[in-house]
Amino acid sequence: MIRKPLGKSGLTLPPIMFGANVFGWSLDEAAGFKILDALVGSGLDAIDTADVYTRFLPGHVGGESETIIGAWLKGRGNRDKVIIATKCGMDMGDGKTGLSKAWITAAVEDSLKRLQTDYIDLYQAHRDDAETPLEETLEAFAGLIAAGKVRAIGASNFSAARLSEALEVSKRHGLPRYESLQPEYNLVARAGFESELEPLCLAEDIGVINYYSLAAGFLTGKYKSESDLASHQARGGSVKRYLNPKGLAVVDALREQAARLNATPAQVALAWLIARPSITAPIASATSLTQLEDLVKAAALQLDGQVIAALDDASA
Repeated sequence: MIRKPLGKSGLTLPPIMFGANVFGWSLDEAAGFKILDALVGSGLDAIDTADVYTRFLPGHVGGESETIIGAWLKGRGNRDKVIIATKCGMDMGDGKTGLSKAWITAAVEDSLKRLQTDYIDLYQAHRDDAETPLEETLEAFAGLIAAGKVRAIGASNFSAARLSEALEVSKRHGLPRYESLQPEYNLVARAGFESELEPLCLAEDIGVINYYSLAAGFLTGKYKSESDLASHQARGGSVKRYLNPKGLAVVDALREQAARLNATPAQVALAWLIARPSITAPIASATSLTQLEDLVKAAALQLDGQVIAALDDASA
């Protein structure tokens, strides 16, 4: 399985990174263990989570996803066999939010405890914090790297202007730089990344691990009309924005190309991302072994120029 370097971090990633926001939400601990065992057995050994997962659910406080991963790591004794990425900065309640030095220093300890590990491979700022100076945030991350608690840092949901500014601050003050970016990017949401962020990441050798790779499941082809949203209430709100003539045209193109390749629309949508030079590893989730099989097959699917051109035209 071909691996790509994540910026200049020294980390390399498989073609797809597993999105663990489903743990503690769609999957309980037992089901999560089953998926993780199969995932690592397939060679897809990179897992992305966040401290805030799954605080968005009633009765949850955050940390549920990290806790399941931590229990699995301890039970399997395979910490050195996987790449763990997590994030901080979203609102955890009681004023625990943002990217101040004080909160980053506390948040990382909470994540390490839940993950039952002494280091995080990729620690990411979950979103920009305009109220905290970039130098303070990067100094906090530098301390974690120096202490061996974090191997590399990344940014999520940053604008091109703020990512560029952060890179300049790192260079000017001799601080670690963001080695990765986690933006929303898929076949029906291209402009936000491609207009400014993609050129910046290519020019600065920033790894890209994009989320919503399958547009919250829309690109699997299972949503054909608004009536389909009712049976998928958990994702319906996210999918609705893609359910328009352009989105449906993209899905039609995916179905056509998938039929040619004896693949599924999900496999082709992920393979299109993998083929893009700017992308290190798209993030995708699975809640069943059947869905996981889509990720594994997508990682090995090679698209020719004709297929890529057809998808580019449909999604432009």
